Amino acid sequence: MKKHLTLLLGYILIASSVTSAQPYASWTKAELKLNNGVVERTIKLPVNKGSFITTLYKPVQGDFKYLLAENTDFQFEINNKIYSGKGNWDLKSVEKHTDSKSGDGAAVTLVSEDKKIELTVQFLLYPNLPVVRKNLVIKNLSDNTLQLESVDIEKFELSFYYASTFSWVCHDYGRRRSVGPYDGNMQDALITVHNSDWQQGIVIGNEAPGAMKHTSVFWNDLDLNIGLTHKDARFPFRKYIGKGESFTTPQVFTMVYNNHKDPDEMLNTAVPDFVRKHMGIRLSELKQKPTFVYNTWTPFGKNINEKLVMELAKAAADAGMKEFIIDEGWQDFYGDWGVDKKKFPNGLKPIFDYIKSLGMKPRLWVSVGSASPESKVYQNHPEWFVKSKDGKPFSIVIDWDKAGQENKYTACFGTGWYGYINKVIAGLIAEHGLEYLKLDFSIVSSPYRQNPAESGCYATGHSGHKDHAESLFTNYEYMWKLFDALHLLKPDLFIDCTFETMGGVQLIDYAMLKHADGNWLSNFNGPEEKIDLRIRNMAWWRSPAMPATALVIGNPEMQDDGWDLHIKSLAGALPIMLGDPRKLTAPDLKKYRGFADWLQLMENRYQIMSFRQDLPGFGEPMEGMWDGFQRMNTDTKSGGIVGVFRHGSPDIKRIVRVNFLDAEKTYQVKQMDGKVIVTQTGKELGVKGFEVPINKLYDGELFEISNQ
Repeated sequence: MKKHLTLLLGYILIASSVTSAQPYASWTKAELKLNNGVVERTIKLPVNKGSFITTLYKPVQGDFKYLLAENTDFQFEINNKIYSGKGNWDLKSVEKHTDSKSGDGAAVTLVSEDKKIELTVQFLLYPNLPVVRKNLVIKNLSDNTLQLESVDIEKFELSFYYASTFSWVCHDYGRRRSVGPYDGNMQDALITVHNSDWQQGIVIGNEAPGAMKHTSVFWNDLDLNIGLTHKDARFPFRKYIGKGESFTTPQVFTMVYNNHKDPDEMLNTAVPDFVRKHMGIRLSELKQKPTFVYNTWTPFGKNINEKLVMELAKAAADAGMKEFIIDEGWQDFYGDWGVDKKKFPNGLKPIFDYIKSLGMKPRLWVSVGSASPESKVYQNHPEWFVKSKDGKPFSIVIDWDKAGQENKYTACFGTGWYGYINKVIAGLIAEHGLEYLKLDFSIVSSPYRQNPAESGCYATGHSGHKDHAESLFTNYEYMWKLFDALHLLKPDLFIDCTFETMGGVQLIDYAMLKHADGNWLSNFNGPEEKIDLRIRNMAWWRSPAMPATALVIGNPEMQDDGWDLHIKSLAGALPIMLGDPRKLTAPDLKKYRGFADWLQLMENRYQIMSFRQDLPGFGEPMEGMWDGFQRMNTDTKSGGIVGVFRHGSPDIKRIVRVNFLDAEKTYQVKQMDGKVIVTQTGKELGVKGFEVPINKLYDGELFEISNQ
């Protein structure tokens, strides 16, 4: 009885703490206020018809000079008519709005003056972060189908002269700085607008997918627009909404800040904290993240067979690999995804069983939206495939005839293809116990085609889209639906959605991260130290805006001279190696296993695969310089790892300082062999640091930072 009373009291206390927590949204008939103690935003609500405008948006403490007193808030076009927050709306309701990731806010439902549109504007704020997340739900109240275009989910008016003249626009994942008007592209999942005189700025996150995202700053006016591509864009967004139907836009988020000298402060703190804890990315759901992966693609390409794969698996296991990916070349026909029995006469199951027996997890490459003309699926269902502007089937990813390779066609997901490929991949997972899928090749736009007309689908009879423009967004929608279905089938499945599938060179974004776990970003080849520079540059460039472990950077080879620098460089992203491990000597295999075991130990101790930050005092990796990274657990402050690299610099040593530690705790800096270099407090490591000598012109070192 006493035990039950104790449990009941505990439940009452928990419920009390939840219900008594201060909500982040409050409202009257005329005004909505959002405030989580860090950021505040006030929206004027329409009274007896009127506008819906943001009148205040700033950090709770201090001033903020960027925004005007009246901001349009949102804007979109329906059948070429503009609807915006400054139009006339009737207020239908204001309700509490939450999500499963601690988001709390309000949903405001409006009805347009012409009674054709019901619009719900949804806001979310999160604990202890300066984040306002927003999206729109647009419902058709008319009797006709509506054509939705040019959607700005957020629209702000910016202050005169000083905002535009003295601000940096930090675009391309927040890493490239420019001044003046800026019209973003598919690489702009995150932009920061920063005024160093004011020490203020706005972080802009766009969760729209791939080629469909649009962010502009000072472009046609002194304004800021975040949402979906406009109707005059290279890849225009369009959605047809039937009678009584609704369309829910992707979410966007903004963070306003002051008292920051450098925009990278936000990039290394609030941004990754929000993405990791509250965005709902797949990586945060994985109980076990990959730490050391092998892939067969380079140098073997499609020239693989049972004997070769078995030999590679044994050597990779001896080197300590944790995951083994069979890349392209195992299949009979694109689209059918049967096993090529000439290469694999016994099928894949005995190979996967062997891989598992070696202590590795089996992985497989599949093209998610391609079929060859000879395949059964294409022969039986040619109507499922993308049509070009001239009405012919074609491959979105590349002109295979010009590339001198076999032809293949791209499937359109807004057809029976979705159900078909879902069943095929689910069958492969069930049959082989797969825990990693590399899903490849373009379905919307191509990294290798520069003509935007060579994208999407021009077919007129597909149920998923009415025209070419609508097909672009539709194919992303169905692909995410497929990924979600596969994760529901196998929750710990790691889906690698390649940059080709995303539709742009080295493209990764927040939309992908919410449905897939990683992204094969590149195919860098070559044994020299140049590949290590490109690896570290790619990891620096995309992170910390993007989680480092989602960055799958190919193709460093295991047998390369100086291969240890490959691994040290990859320790700042997702460590993946290719090549021929059979060529390694016994001492090399032992050394490889040392790296593998150390990386796994660091993950077990500090969960390093959930974190990455810039190393203070070290900038973008480039020739003639030093560079570095740190992967500190900022939740527990227990430590992590540091990577430091000399890349052709004349300086043979540098002082290394580490951020994001507990100032009062004592930490040890250890080499990979466990030797302690220095013992300092978190404060001392951040101010005094420790000296790192590197004698070779091109080399690097990894260190453990531990308070254990």
